[in-house]
Amino acid sequence: METISLQKCFGGKQGVYRHRSETTGTEMRFALYLPPASAERPLPLLWYLSGLTCTEENFTVKAGAQRFAAEHGLALIAPDTSPRGSNVPREDEDYDFGTGAGFYLDAVEAPWCEHYRMYSYVAVELPELIFGEFPLDPARQGITGHSMGGHGALTLALKHPETYRSVSSFSPICAPSRVPWGRKAFEGYLGMDEDAWRAYDAVELVRNGHKTSKILIDQGDADEFLDSQLRPDLFQAACDESGQAVEIRMQPGYDHSYFFISTFIGDHIHFHAQSLSV
Repeated sequence: METISLQKCFGGKQGVYRHRSETTGTEMRFALYLPPASAERPLPLLWYLSGLTCTEENFTVKAGAQRFAAEHGLALIAPDTSPRGSNVPREDEDYDFGTGAGFYLDAVEAPWCEHYRMYSYVAVELPELIFGEFPLDPARQGITGHSMGGHGALTLALKHPETYRSVSSFSPICAPSRVPWGRKAFEGYLGMDEDAWRAYDAVELVRNGHKTSKILIDQGDADEFLDSQLRPDLFQAACDESGQAVEIRMQPGYDHSYFFISTFIGDHIHFHAQSLSV
């Protein structure tokens, strides 16, 4: 593992790191913030999964999360959103497929299946690396994310409730099997068998009995993708039917941007800290 940068931030350290991933077969980067309390004891960890076109940098620079993480004694990690430099044909042609658009799944279709395995990277390989290198407590993990990353946070939490003690999301793609972004990704990475898509669709997971702790979702009602790509209404209906606890807060006037995320990130970190600090 190589340290790319390390800077003091709210008394702690904001680092960016690079390592060779066996899962993706490429170099991968991630950002990790360790608040000052990490000098005293292993800390709980909040995962943040970013959206389409993003890298580890977007959340790290734009969200303003470090101040709140330092106050609560919570570490933050932001992985990249896809492999990079894998030289898969056409991976850079579209913003919503390929580079920057790994969708937090393990591809099964060629040529994507060799490198586009972000589910296993986030769920297995990267945790094994960071818990061996940094003062973090693997028994106290939470997960959140935005848009495509919100989809990833929901699906990972629903499939691994024993790992993630808390889960929240900003503007998640709740029902990817039913919206253009998700269908494009699923067809390309997973093939045309829609039954296989259910393993990466939060609505379908909830309907099939997967449950986790209470979920917090913030969604702007001025989000240009609300009705066409995100569909929190379908997730609310599935949770109501199954008994999964969820609070979806529709925020008046907010859009899909990091201005929205930075406004409510303090609420989310407090939400996670309540579960992870004990």
